[in-house]
Amino acid sequence: MPELNAIAAIAGRDLLKFIRDPGRLVAAVVFPFVMIFLLGGTLQLNLGQSAGFNFIGFTFTGFLGMTLFQSTAQGLSSLMEDRQNDFAQEVFVSPVSRYSIVFGKIAGETLVAIMQVIPFVLFALLLRVPLTPLHVALLVPVALLSCFMGGAFGLLLLNTMSDTRAANQIFNFVFLPQYFLAGLISPINVLPWYLAVLSLLSPMRYVIDLARGVVFSGTPEYSRVVLLSPATNIAVLAAMFVVFMVAGTALFVRRETSR
Repeated sequence: MPELNAIAAIAGRDLLKFIRDPGRLVAAVVFPFVMIFLLGGTLQLNLGQSAGFNFIGFTFTGFLGMTLFQSTAQGLSSLMEDRQNDFAQEVFVSPVSRYSIVFGKIAGETLVAIMQVIPFVLFALLLRVPLTPLHVALLVPVALLSCFMGGAFGLLLLNTMSDTRAANQIFNFVFLPQYFLAGLISPINVLPWYLAVLSLLSPMRYVIDLARGVVFSGTPEYSRVVLLSPATNIAVLAAMFVVFMVAGTALFVRRETSR
C-alpha cells in the first residue's frame, strides 16, 4: 500500500501542476488548432489531390502521436528539478522504492499527455477528420501505449542529463530529427537507405504509424500513409518499452542510490 500511495501521490501531483498552469492549458487548446487547421489545411489544399489522401487526417495522427510520446518523455526530465524541491525531496529521502517514483512519474505524465490531446480529438471532429466512435475507442489503448513508450524513452534519456540546460539540448537533438524520420507531417514511404535505417531506429515512427493505422483503417488511402501493420508496430513498441524501461530504471536507481 505505501508504494501504491506513493505512485498515486506523484501522479496526482503532476496532473495538478498541469491543471493549475493556465499557460499550459491555453497551449493545449491553441496548439492543436494551429497545427491541424493551418498546417494540415495548407498541405491538403496544395498537395492533397496529388498525394491521394487527406492531409488533415495525416497531420492529426502525426501530432497526436508526437504529443503523447514527447510530452511524457520530456515530463520525466522534471525529476532532476523535483529532487531539489520540497515534495520530491521528501519522497527521495523516504523509504519508498525508486521504482515507485519512476512508475508514479510516468503515470502522472501519461495523464498530462492525455489531457493535452483531448483538444486534438475535438478539433479533428470539427475539421471532419473521419473518426468514428470505434476509432476513438481504439485510440485510448494506443494513447496509453504511446505514453508508456515515451516515459520509458524519457527515463533512459534522463540518465544522460546533468541539469536543465543539458536536458533542453539533448531533447532538441533527439526529437527534432525524429519529426522527419517518423513522418510527422510528410510521408516517408521512400527514403535513402541511410535515412531508412535511422527511421527504423526512431521510436516516434512506430507511435505515429500505430495511430495512423487506427485512424485510416478501412480507407482507400491506408496503404499510402501506413507503413507497418498495427500488430507489427505494437510488437516493436513493446520490445522497445521493455528494453528502455529495464535499462532506464536500472540506471536511474543506481544513480540515485549512489548520491
